[in-house]
Amino acid sequence: QHCTAAAFLLSERNVTTPISFDPAQVPVTGVDTHLPKVSGELLAPAALRRRFVAPPVWTPEYLSEPKFSQRTPVAASVLVPLVMRDQLMVLLTQRTAHLSSHSGQVAFPGGKADPEDADVAATALREAQEEIGLHPDHVEVIGTLPIYTTGSAYIVTPVVALVQPDAPLVPNADEVADVFEVPLAFLMDPANHRHHAVDWQGATRQWLSMPYRDANRERFIWGATAGMLRNFYRFLLD
Repeated sequence: QHCTAAAFLLSERNVTTPISFDPAQVPVTGVDTHLPKVSGELLAPAALRRRFVAPPVWTPEYLSEPKFSQRTPVAASVLVPLVMRDQLMVLLTQRTAHLSSHSGQVAFPGGKADPEDADVAATALREAQEEIGLHPDHVEVIGTLPIYTTGSAYIVTPVVALVQPDAPLVPNADEVADVFEVPLAFLMDPANHRHHAVDWQGATRQWLSMPYRDANRERFIWGATAGMLRNFYRFLLD
């Protein structure tokens, strides 16, 4: 049972009550055009390796969401796969439309930890192989980002990894409708970061989105996935 990253924020009050609005239709309250983008030099594989070996002093921006579930907290990991093409590309998935929860949402591959997993990286690698057929032999884990606690009580560790550009992928058709790539430079430019807010279930809920239009469609990246990417931005910012 996978717990994909973008599905966490504002997903379900419990396992049977879905949200009653489309996050993509919620008005934008602000765009961060005033913030600097991450320089291209820091978005190269060698520079990222060095950054994780000797990280700067920095402050994560998004660490938790308002709790809306009474479930027991569950440890989980997601893989943040950076495909080494001419420029680094972030590999993301689109969940299938027939799923009972979080259908159609954009997510990192990932899910809850199994007792057999040696560590958070092992969880992320196993889940990525199960979801999209990404074999660990094609992956170089370079570090982790801060734990992100979702409103549905998942305790998520994002595991950042470099992926060989020729790595074959075999998406699990039961859960993954599509696998696509977004330039890391696009996601590390806050001019593409949008803020949203809505009153729901008696409280104001806020989140980020990073909509990206590729050759096929607009990909609405939001919620926990966007929050983790924003932390990645803060981690890389000079």
